[in-house]
Amino acid sequence: MAVYRFRISFEDYDEVIREVDMSSKSTFQELHFMIQQANGYPPDVPSSFYKSNDQWKKGQEIAFQPSDAKLARGVIEMKSAKLNQYINDPHQKFYYTYDFNRPVDFHVQLIKITREDPEKTYPSVFRSVGVSPKLFNTGSVPSGDSKESETFDLFNEMDYEEDDADQMNLDNEGQELRNDEYPGDFDEDL
Repeated sequence: MAVYRFRISFEDYDEVIREVDMSSKSTFQELHFMIQQANGYPPDVPSSFYKSNDQWKKGQEIAFQPSDAKLARGVIEMKSAKLNQYINDPHQKFYYTYDFNRPVDFHVQLIKITREDPEKTYPSVFRSVGVSPKLFNTGSVPSGDSKESETFDLFNEMDYEEDDADQMNLDNEGQELRNDEYPGDFDEDL
């Protein structure tokens, strides 16, 4: 059986790359789950693959959790779409949008076709470069190659009270200013 190696990269973060090996008989839903596992994101959100050309122009849609309107338009569901049915180019490309509520866009490109190795389990991550960006407004930091960054909360870390925050003047670097140091020119005659 053939194995497809896909290179997955974020549209907006070129330095983050995942390469995954998938059985040619796998479904797009399995690829969707593998991409999210490799990036540490929750997979249970509406998402879609689009068959693409070399300029990443979206073509035929293959959806996970499609709306009734999409199903009525004939959109294909990921769970029933096998990879080998949609690959007709040895460098086939798919544009992939994860989570339509807070979209993250990926480029998915077939980079290699090999024979199945009986010593390996598929799907599998072949290569992982960079740390996946934090998902917008979820409060979760995905797992990655390096340790998670810690966020510094000025008011909680410095033991300021809520009333203190309203009275504080900060410059561009977050340093507290005295009234006589406030940047900017003021014309008291106005």
